[in-house]
Amino acid sequence: MPAEWGPHARTWVCWPCRPQAWGSAERLSRAKEATAHVAQAIAGFEPVVVAARPEDVIEAGQVCGTRAEIFEVALDDSWARDIGPSFLSGPERAGIAWQFNAWGDKYEPYANDRAFASRVLDQRRARIFWAPLVCEGGAIHVDGEGTLMTTEQCLLNTNRNPNRSRGEIDKVLADYIGAEQTLWLPGHFTDEETDGHVDNIACFAAPGRVLLGVPAMKSHPDFEAIARVRRALAEARDACGRTLEIVELAQPQNMRLDWRGRPLAASYINFYLANGGVVMPAFDDPADAAARAVLADCFPERRIAQVEVLDIVQGGGGIHCITQQEPA
Repeated sequence: MPAEWGPHARTWVCWPCRPQAWGSAERLSRAKEATAHVAQAIAGFEPVVVAARPEDVIEAGQVCGTRAEIFEVALDDSWARDIGPSFLSGPERAGIAWQFNAWGDKYEPYANDRAFASRVLDQRRARIFWAPLVCEGGAIHVDGEGTLMTTEQCLLNTNRNPNRSRGEIDKVLADYIGAEQTLWLPGHFTDEETDGHVDNIACFAAPGRVLLGVPAMKSHPDFEAIARVRRALAEARDACGRTLEIVELAQPQNMRLDWRGRPLAASYINFYLANGGVVMPAFDDPADAAARAVLADCFPERRIAQVEVLDIVQGGGGIHCITQQEPA
């Protein structure tokens, strides 16, 4: 699996469609507008395909405009990162279709989302590798050189893979992604929706360099868990035997709750690397500008596009969650 910073052929996005994720028709409508803004920002760097249900095709086309191609397909939800294929590099176009159970059977129905990865790969005439593991794209992050990061809370969760050991999961990740070294991040995070997806916690910025989202205050419920992650990363080695440079990225200063009353999963780590660009979140927060500066320093050759996404995050995910890259 190549790193996200490699060249892309296109980005896949899904049009929001599950009212239960946002709790009201009004919040869902605002999420659609914000999703269109993200799609338009990415379209400034590379082609974008927006997957939409047959009944939503006209709306998605009207709201996203002419810069996005619309792919008509049955959907249950809208998180392209999690339900889409993990595209692979190699002599032929190919991708992984993970087993999908709606983040531990949190939503019904999900049959269409379970089939989405294979439908995308069929549309791209790509070879499908059916992985024998319950996994979502947001649960893993790779450096393209054989190192993968994930969290113990997610992939070892009894609601995902109750009959698989850590060693067995390591073997599947090695066989299907080429992960020679899996970095298991410890700790329990407040993100109940995804059970601690790594793309809200930490990500590779380059081989040997990791961005880590650090809560602004010690009172944040994830402060101790992030401290554990930092210690684990400081002691880790990647697949090439390198120690990791850790770049801390201060998280939003405002502690907000989502519409369910849970801590809002607002993270600056949840950005997306497009061709020549970084599409990153803004949260109407005093830390927005500082986060932009950190990412600009990490990716000096890329143009930064910052998009307000509080309306998307109310549904449980961010920019990285609604996108899936297809490598060139």
